[in-house]
Amino acid sequence: MDFLAELWGSGKSLNTVQMTCRGITVFILALILIRISGRRSFGIGSPLDNIIVMLLGAILSRAVVGASPFIPVMTTCTMIVLLHRFFSWYKGKSSRFIHWIEGDKIMLFKDGRFITENMERAQLHREDVMQELRKRAMTDDLNNIKTIYIERSGEISIVIKE
Repeated sequence: MDFLAELWGSGKSLNTVQMTCRGITVFILALILIRISGRRSFGIGSPLDNIIVMLLGAILSRAVVGASPFIPVMTTCTMIVLLHRFFSWYKGKSSRFIHWIEGDKIMLFKDGRFITENMERAQLHREDVMQELRKRAMTDDLNNIKTIYIERSGEISIVIKE
């Protein structure tokens, strides 16, 4: 038992081997938490998905360096992942909840003109949208574009005229 206590360490003054053991353990537990949380958590996702990325990164790092006790850190991370799972599940049940959590898409362009008030609301400049148009639609000709939206995830979607 003394060997495990020496290998794991305690407090903030961890040696290289102790921090490495904690890092490996946190890596494996984080992988399990990510699998529980779901695929969307670590893609380009919604605000809800991005929150879990920030929180897990910040909290898990404390366990690796010994800044916080290991078990409370892992319990907190598990609860955050379960809360994320619940919110993700409930989004499928309630359109009002999903609107409250993630917002709505915003139309930025329609019928040959930019919608200025929506551009301001989305905090985008025309050139931001044009850059995405060139990247995604491989054109800068607005005559070929039906509508442009900024999605809940922050990505810009372009609907081309038929």
